[in-house]
Amino acid sequence: MTTRVWDYLPEYEKEREDILDAVETVFSSGRLVLGASVRGFEEEFAAYHGVRHCVGVDNGTNAIKLGLQALGVGPGDEVITVSNTAAPTVVAIDAVGATPVFVDVDPRTYLMDTDQVAAAITPRTRCLLPVHLYGQCVDMEPLRSLAAGHGLVILEDCAQAHGARHHGRLAGTMGQAAAFSFYPTKVLGAYGDGGATITSDDEVDRNLRRLRYYGMEDRYYVVRTPGHNSRLDELHAEILRRKLRRLDDYIAARREVARRYAEGLADVGLVLPEPAPGNDHVYYVYVVRHPRRDDIIAALKGYDIELNISYPWPVHTMTGFAHLGYGPGSLPVTERLATEIFSLPMYASLSPDLQDKVISAVREVVSTLG
Repeated sequence: MTTRVWDYLPEYEKEREDILDAVETVFSSGRLVLGASVRGFEEEFAAYHGVRHCVGVDNGTNAIKLGLQALGVGPGDEVITVSNTAAPTVVAIDAVGATPVFVDVDPRTYLMDTDQVAAAITPRTRCLLPVHLYGQCVDMEPLRSLAAGHGLVILEDCAQAHGARHHGRLAGTMGQAAAFSFYPTKVLGAYGDGGATITSDDEVDRNLRRLRYYGMEDRYYVVRTPGHNSRLDELHAEILRRKLRRLDDYIAARREVARRYAEGLADVGLVLPEPAPGNDHVYYVYVVRHPRRDDIIAALKGYDIELNISYPWPVHTMTGFAHLGYGPGSLPVTERLATEIFSLPMYASLSPDLQDKVISAVREVVSTLG
């Protein structure tokens, strides 16, 4: 039986009664769009983060896109971010007509190298978009200082960092707004697509609510900037409400898997995840590094173990973003990482037996590489 890099079935088996009750709650409510479940989830997710507002949307990409629009980012503006991220981060920037500007990442944590940001700021810079990647936070204090000094806004990409903390502060609470994805693989995942943008700014909240609903404030009447149909579904919202109550338990379980991996693989020659100073890592994925990554992945297929690469192609190397003009070698750390990093199986319900299987197989494979 294949050990998958992610699997929702063990979790569903354990939580099946509650998940099906969530379905019944919605189906018997008499309201299937923007009803009590969306309102309830928005209130509870905002309360979890200690912010005033949460606006549920249809996916994480639109959480970023609408977040940018709600902050006033648009054509002619530049947004500083990283290329070592999922493409949707940059797709959302492009979708609002802004220009992505990339800085490289730290070779130890794979997060935005904040020392490079100041030099990337130009008169067109409007927004800093740090990506809290793989389950831990970017060093936010330098970014907050730069934003304050240059009159910039910060939108945090928290798609991979639900519940992560930086010096005690939750991911998503250190800028003007933050975007989350609830894709099923996430630390807090729905049973399909979903997303949210959080903020404590009342005007940003009003903008978000209008933009996710065609640009309407009242039914059938579009005001100011037209928006889109970007609503969070009632069913996913109700499931997320139930799962939000277990979020801290999911995080604790992921940390235990990470602890066992770190203990079992400490001496095999892999570069293991390194939490940055002040960070509480939630291990959305367990990313390791080795110069013979492809050989390891190929060999582990013989053990029926599935691995993943996050991400094999830096965004700036994709043909869809060739117009940005970043040639080979422009982001050397990001480009090298793309040839060496890969992810071991990681999810909260990964059993100890499967963890042992992964540890044993990885040790055996890596030891044969010399």
